[in-house]
Amino acid sequence: MNVQAQLQQQVSQALEALYGKAFPAERVTINGTRKEFAGDYTVVTFPFTKLAGKAPAQVAEDLGGALVQSDLVAAYNVVKGFLNLSINDTFWKGFLADSLADARYGHASATGEKVMVEFSSPNTNKPLHLGHIRNILLGWATSKIQEAVGHEVVKVQIINDRGIAICKSMLAWQRYGNGETPASSGVKGDHLVGKYYVKFESAFREEYATWQATDAAAAVFAEQGKEGQSEAQFFKDYRNNYFNAHSELGGIAKQMLEAWEAGDPAVRALWAKMNGWVYAGFGETYRKMGVDFDKLYYESDTYLLGKEAVDKGLADGKFYRKDDGSVWVDLTGSKLDHKLLLRSNGTSVYMTQDLGTAMQRHADFGVDKMVYVVADEQDYHFKVLFEILRQLDEPYADGLHHLSYGMVDLPTGKMKSREGTVVDADDLMDEVIEEARKATQESTVIADMDADEQAVITRQIGLAALKYYILRVNPKKRMTFDPKESVDLQGQTGPNIQYAYVRTQGVLRRAEQEGVDYRSSAGYTQLHEQEKALLKQLYLYPGVLQQAAANYDPSLVANFCYDLAKGFHRLWHEVKFFGAESDAARAFRLQLSAVVGRTLRDGLDLLGIEVPERM
Repeated sequence: MNVQAQLQQQVSQALEALYGKAFPAERVTINGTRKEFAGDYTVVTFPFTKLAGKAPAQVAEDLGGALVQSDLVAAYNVVKGFLNLSINDTFWKGFLADSLADARYGHASATGEKVMVEFSSPNTNKPLHLGHIRNILLGWATSKIQEAVGHEVVKVQIINDRGIAICKSMLAWQRYGNGETPASSGVKGDHLVGKYYVKFESAFREEYATWQATDAAAAVFAEQGKEGQSEAQFFKDYRNNYFNAHSELGGIAKQMLEAWEAGDPAVRALWAKMNGWVYAGFGETYRKMGVDFDKLYYESDTYLLGKEAVDKGLADGKFYRKDDGSVWVDLTGSKLDHKLLLRSNGTSVYMTQDLGTAMQRHADFGVDKMVYVVADEQDYHFKVLFEILRQLDEPYADGLHHLSYGMVDLPTGKMKSREGTVVDADDLMDEVIEEARKATQESTVIADMDADEQAVITRQIGLAALKYYILRVNPKKRMTFDPKESVDLQGQTGPNIQYAYVRTQGVLRRAEQEGVDYRSSAGYTQLHEQEKALLKQLYLYPGVLQQAAANYDPSLVANFCYDLAKGFHRLWHEVKFFGAESDAARAFRLQLSAVVGRTLRDGLDLLGIEVPERM
């Protein structure tokens, strides 16, 4: 039973003893005491006034006097009817001993629940970029946190390897590539394919600009332009229509897509070759980021899924067919709209594919929950998808969650894929590692290492900077990533937390070198204020993991780690470790260092962050 539950029980018993009336323990509100007041936990006494027939302040005094008779509560004070309780130091010492003995402190036993997390899911026409980095980091951390609370986790992605975008890259490579390959150019495969996606868009813009000066364009504007609309505004809005109705490049790209769908051997061979380059490039990026997947799904395999589900929905009267033959679902009863499921020609839409893919995944793994890590631009899509699966009575329908996240900007502004202004994930990782190298070049510790060891540590620091800076922000918030700020050793950053871990390990190494036995701290009875504050922070860890898992919010773990690191830094400056006032005090602080270090390492690991032993 945790301390809050013990306090609830003791308050309930005290109320009955004082006033002769029962008050359920689970209804007793216990909060952490605000920093400006003395105490560890605060009891809200206002709900007890009717039962006691007294004012809140008097009830608080009565309760405080009763609770300090227990071994748990050392002291109390009353502030405007709120009862602030200070927990006995013996409790915190016992907690430290228990957590020191528990190598899995904070982690829960197996729940028997299976959770699938889908993340990354890139297109094969361009490299992974900064937006993908936030997606991947959220997905990876969410997977690790779900495992920490006892769930079995399956990590998947669906690779969007078909469609008009990849055909654009394929066409541009055919026209302008001169047989260039990753091997011949030394360019990473996904970067090479992305280069030709940008090349297509550049050629298309040139073609479109030329067409706008033709009589054909003038005729379109005369026929379709709105009154008072300038030609410049009209043609800005007409871009997609031009691609579909007039563009030579657009026409060839669409023919290529149709040939792919028809199984044309030459088109399929080119598609397989260029996608192979991309997969190899993605693999390098994932390895550098330290992530992997249990199963990959490919849109080229799943795009026909879902049709059987639509047919069944029609037969069961859950969907309806329009006069043109298209199939729809009416979701207005759920405050959504009518949604297309099959076009009039019988072809699928993305919603159809997603329905079929969800069903296939459940058949593959039998999961209880599915978490989709996708940007907030798709919020409505997932509301519709989940509602349709509920209406189809899928057994996992109530376990679906969209981990919606905001976009990531750079200090220089937004990014655009087809204009080539996107920051590639590989380039960004290289940049933060270089920033880490600059930030540590004056360190005498780093300077004494060989080149290989320096490279390992600067990589760990750089990637910690990147990962922590992104994960510390609540997923729903849009954010700006600043590479230079992310490596600051003094701020709320990954390297700062790594440094706290390194300090704990330095203390323990010295203890080992000097033969210090810190197994017993029995004689240490009066805890330092900062020791107690650090123990209170450590005590929160299991609850933080549970809350982060329930809310699919890794930022809770990230911010916990920062608060724990900050507390250890403060303790480091306020007390002596090896010059402590007694051997027992020294042993206690070494034990505390061991638990703090292990918890920091564990928390950072859940975020996908490695810790160096020296920095």
